[in-house]
Amino acid sequence: MAGPGCERPVTNSFDGTVTGPVVQAGSVRSLHVHARRAIVTPAQLPLPPPVVAGRVRELAALDAYRASAGRLPLVILTGPAGTGKTTLALHWLHSVRAHYRDGQLYADLAAFDPAGPTPPDTVLHRFLTALGMPADDVPAAIEEREAAFRSLTAERAIAVLLDNAVSAAQVRPLLPATAEGVAVVTSRWRLAGLANQGHYVELGPLGTEESAGLLAELVGRARVEAEPQAARALSDSCGGLPLALAVVSARLRTRPHRSLQRETASLRRRFALLRLSSEELSLQAVFDASVVRLSPAAARLYRLGGLHPGGGFDADVLTDVSGAAPEEVDDGLEELLDANLLTEDEQGRFRFHDLVRAHALDRAEQDLPEPSRRDIVEWYLMMTVKADAVVHPHRWRLGPRYAANPLPRPVEDAGGWLDREQASIRSAVLEADRRGWSELVWQFCEALWGFFLHHRHYQDWIELQRLGIAAAEQCGNRLAEARLRSQLGFAYAKIGRFREAVAENELALRLGRAEKHDLTMATALSQLGRAARGSGDLLAALDYFRDAAGVQARIGVPRGVALCRRRAGEVLADLGRIEEAEVELTAAARGLATLDDPIQYARTLTALGALPARRGRPEEGLPLMVEALAMTREAGSPHYVAEVLFAFGELDIACARTESASEHLGEAQRIYESTADPRAELVAARLAEISRP
Repeated sequence: MAGPGCERPVTNSFDGTVTGPVVQAGSVRSLHVHARRAIVTPAQLPLPPPVVAGRVRELAALDAYRASAGRLPLVILTGPAGTGKTTLALHWLHSVRAHYRDGQLYADLAAFDPAGPTPPDTVLHRFLTALGMPADDVPAAIEEREAAFRSLTAERAIAVLLDNAVSAAQVRPLLPATAEGVAVVTSRWRLAGLANQGHYVELGPLGTEESAGLLAELVGRARVEAEPQAARALSDSCGGLPLALAVVSARLRTRPHRSLQRETASLRRRFALLRLSSEELSLQAVFDASVVRLSPAAARLYRLGGLHPGGGFDADVLTDVSGAAPEEVDDGLEELLDANLLTEDEQGRFRFHDLVRAHALDRAEQDLPEPSRRDIVEWYLMMTVKADAVVHPHRWRLGPRYAANPLPRPVEDAGGWLDREQASIRSAVLEADRRGWSELVWQFCEALWGFFLHHRHYQDWIELQRLGIAAAEQCGNRLAEARLRSQLGFAYAKIGRFREAVAENELALRLGRAEKHDLTMATALSQLGRAARGSGDLLAALDYFRDAAGVQARIGVPRGVALCRRRAGEVLADLGRIEEAEVELTAAARGLATLDDPIQYARTLTALGALPARRGRPEEGLPLMVEALAMTREAGSPHYVAEVLFAFGELDIACARTESASEHLGEAQRIYESTADPRAELVAARLAEISRP
């Protein structure tokens, strides 16, 4: 029973039985899966800044170091906030990009994001997929991701920008393993742990002449030359910070007849009204002066944007939360862009500089009602729910928002939306946790299952599931707690922490029994079977899978029955109980053939095709292998194509079809090698065995 203030779960129903013959591959409609991409040339650098004035010494130092470094040139651009570290890095990297023919990678390490710094394993996942590795093939452990990244970047001429880093430990796993590339790190700290690996370039405030030069580039040289003393005074008022100069210049460009002397006097009046430290004084005054001149619509968007929990955002969230017309939101965002209070990337997503966001948040907390913050978090929850229902349609859900549809906005490209919005979604979960909105936290965690199933960010997954479990406990929602414990146990099993996987699912099973909820019990039993099989206890695994299948059959969940019977069949085959294995696998295939799940159907056919070899009649399995391979190719799933190819190659060997075995194993090896999968070595060993005279 849900506790006070928490939503009650919605009851979902199921029907259908496991009946029908095994059907041919062509009669099962393929599911959307991540297709393998060839090794690609990423181009992730944001657009270069339109203006960079001064920094002649720093640019010369960068060029000299790049030319002289005997190993990977690693540059650490360090300096206070607002000094233009990212601007300088982008300007320089774009100027030398012709030397890095194999592409450019970019990551915002989010040192000051409200959600906290971006973990290196999350960045590695993004880098690996950007380099062509299918998301399903990205390893779970960070050590394996690091090894794969080194393999994919070895001897490649690639540039990497790691922006806004918080520590050397965050940076080290993200450095490419090549002397032909270059890596640039920006940080407000010196990152002393990288001192022996890189070259430091320190940025301070611009000097008076450099500041005046930047002002001239931004507002026009003639305007500055007409008021040289006022230009120097205005530059000094901005503290030599390029960020402040850019905001002031944006305001001046919209007022071509306003004198620089008048602008300087206006800023100084604001200085007198503020009680801030000298470091904060110029930026606070500059931002205040810019915001006061915004239209009411743009000013409200500025405040709402300040409430955004973290990461970039698009116009949709502000449109839905503000209730304004899309045209009004677009106009307001354009006004913020013109004022240099907001930036826009190539994907049309918006982002505040850390210091601007802090100012916008301060204004929001003074002027906007508390519900506005929760509205944004709930918007992300509703959109995550809607996307999850598309990405993983077969699953039973507990969260109440799956039965509601308060948002008129459809979710187009649900998988892509979840991928693009992960930083914002994670930030929304953490914001909900900080605010004590427990019912939102556990619902987020349930709704993220489909995304994590495809992308396997296990460390993030484990962290969020723990938050979700605590939130469900606080709500007194034992079914939600059980569900999240099984999800946590799944992640533990996938990274080999079987003891913890068993502990979580035993708790989930007890909670399911206490609530008399059969589906929760079936899920926990199946996950216990996974953990037992992974740890080598095959008899226990078989019992768990059979118990889970029995529960699923009793409540009428045919897909659950079929999957459990397939897993039981695989365990029986491992135990050498071939006749029993064939019964289970045939029943599983019949069930899956009727359920529009070709990948799982093909995996079942693969297991069935391997059984005749154990009876000494391997050729009888060839038709099933042919069908399974055709289905996985049609579905576009390289991970499962390689799996079937390896099984097919083993069957070819048993049939003495050496040439066919070489073809199938060779293709499997190439797929595994292209993703730095350690199974490539196993396949290579089998190829070597069959090639010996």
